[in-house]
Amino acid sequence: MDSHETFNVFVQNCPSREIMQRLGDKWTPLVLLTLADGPLRFSGLRQLIGSVTPKVLTSTLRTLERDGLVQRTVYAQVPVRVDYELTDIGHSLLGPMEILRKWSESHASKVLQARDEFDARDDLIRS
Repeated sequence: MDSHETFNVFVQNCPSREIMQRLGDKWTPLVLLTLADGPLRFSGLRQLIGSVTPKVLTSTLRTLERDGLVQRTVYAQVPVRVDYELTDIGHSLLGPMEILRKWSESHASKVLQARDEFDARDDLIRS
């Protein structure tokens, strides 16, 4: 695909659709937002994100590195040090991710209330 090609997330096999799905997965937004303030080591990332397994975090970081959103830097020292940081294209996602973070935090109580109301109605229908 050349740089003049048009992409459309509503076209089933369009690469932009896969990218959008990746940005909405469980861990990608948290990794991107955690790296917003600068490079981190794997253990620092994992500690700040919380509850992500090493295997899943490794997979997420490798995918983000492959997509050009995260850069992995290995330092030849003992023990070996590896840092992860956002690339320029990764930084370009921080604005949209921050908007989603703020929306999620400011609307969490309304969403939880809607879930409770839905579940209560659903329980009435099922009983």
